[in-house]
Amino acid sequence: MAEAGAQTVEPTFCPQSRRIYVLVAAILASSMAFIDGSVLSIAIPSLRADLGATLADAQWVSNGYLLFLGSLLLLGGAAGDRFGLRLVFGLGIGVFVAASMVCALAPQVGVLIVARAVQGIGAALMIPGSLAIIAKAYPKAERGRAIGTWAAASSLTTIMGPVLGGFVLTALGDWSWRLVFAINLPLGGIALALLILRVPVDGARARRKLDIVGAVLASLGLMLLAFGLTGSGSESVPPLSHIVIYCCAGLLSLAWFVWWELWTEHPMLPLRLFTIRQFSGANALTFILYFALTGTTFYLPMTLIGGWGASPAEVSMVMLPFGVAIALLSGLSGRWADRFGAGPPITVGAVWVGLAFAGLAVTAPLQQIWQAVLPLMCMAGVGMALVVSPLSTAVMTAVDDDDTGIASGTNNAVSRVAGLVAVAAMGMLAALVFERALGGAAELPVYFGLAADGLSPQDEAMRQLATNAAFSTIAYFNAGLCLASAVVAWLTLERKG
Repeated sequence: MAEAGAQTVEPTFCPQSRRIYVLVAAILASSMAFIDGSVLSIAIPSLRADLGATLADAQWVSNGYLLFLGSLLLLGGAAGDRFGLRLVFGLGIGVFVAASMVCALAPQVGVLIVARAVQGIGAALMIPGSLAIIAKAYPKAERGRAIGTWAAASSLTTIMGPVLGGFVLTALGDWSWRLVFAINLPLGGIALALLILRVPVDGARARRKLDIVGAVLASLGLMLLAFGLTGSGSESVPPLSHIVIYCCAGLLSLAWFVWWELWTEHPMLPLRLFTIRQFSGANALTFILYFALTGTTFYLPMTLIGGWGASPAEVSMVMLPFGVAIALLSGLSGRWADRFGAGPPITVGAVWVGLAFAGLAVTAPLQQIWQAVLPLMCMAGVGMALVVSPLSTAVMTAVDDDDTGIASGTNNAVSRVAGLVAVAAMGMLAALVFERALGGAAELPVYFGLAADGLSPQDEAMRQLATNAAFSTIAYFNAGLCLASAVVAWLTLERKG
């Protein structure tokens, strides 16, 4: 029983005068992650040219980050509860910024890949804390407005980052990919200073143990799987024995992870949630659809820049409507989900994205950036706008209120893991189709997604033919996955009326 005269506990850890600093720090931290994620695919061709990176190297630049972000995201959220949001959030920012500095100065691609992996660890600590620290600093009456401000700023960053990055890459040349990482230094430095100097320490909210074993097993399994599909430092497909050995080892490690999560007292991933049909369906379609989305959008800029000779600025403008459509239409699709259930808008959206990707496959031989790729990316953006908000609704309403945090974190992690596997698998597919399409010209010093100088007109035509064949195969494959995700949505998610 509370003692007589005890005062009511303040529901937030942060005085009103300092809440704005929490919000600014969260926006800056999120901006770093969004800029790196949205600009990097456009910067990959320049990065490959500047560092002499192979296709496998380019895949690991992406997957080194996604590997640790996807496998440690839930652990990072639990660490914030265990040790305090301000501490873990600040630590994540510090690690992310330090790794970004190494990325910007990396003298060779191996250093860049290791630094990207460290970036992923920092992001796994930072990303879960960005929204959580806002929720903890603001009372419920003010929380919606604060989160809305954060969401608006994040959307602006996601939309404008690639545009600015594309024009910088075009204006300054191949070396300027380093600026994608260098911009994190001032952004992260300001965020960290605000946290240290202006934001008070918050107390830990939970004393549960962290699932370190689960995190290690998940990271090891995903790393082996990605290494099996990607290989190390090659432009070609890994040997079949390499694929089988490492993928089997990865799957065994992931099976061990599932067993551990079933029996450990404090699981990182509560598998009991997957007994809920809508939750399982939402995460299954998330994996399938985000696999397709990442697998297509990661290799599209390589095709346009390295294969067709487009500039990064042109590619950034072609990709722009995709993000704009999601930002403008997500609110409307959320209202449709409230009215019709999450199933119908997600089903229609996934089909729409699949048709757009099929259109990219059909029109690739035409090499029409403005007449074909631009309208099809608009179409894909409209489709994803029908998915994003209803999918969040489906995940959050599938579980009890006490589980919404872990449910949201799980869905976020699933989407990152899907991207990791997609980049690895589609890179292998691209290399395989590219080599076969070259046929008798296989000895040419040409590689998928990388421009080549000094070729005869006939050899250049063959290179472009092989590039188009490789990307068309990727786009067709992922179009089929989009349709499969639509079926999962229709069968498992709520439909009203």
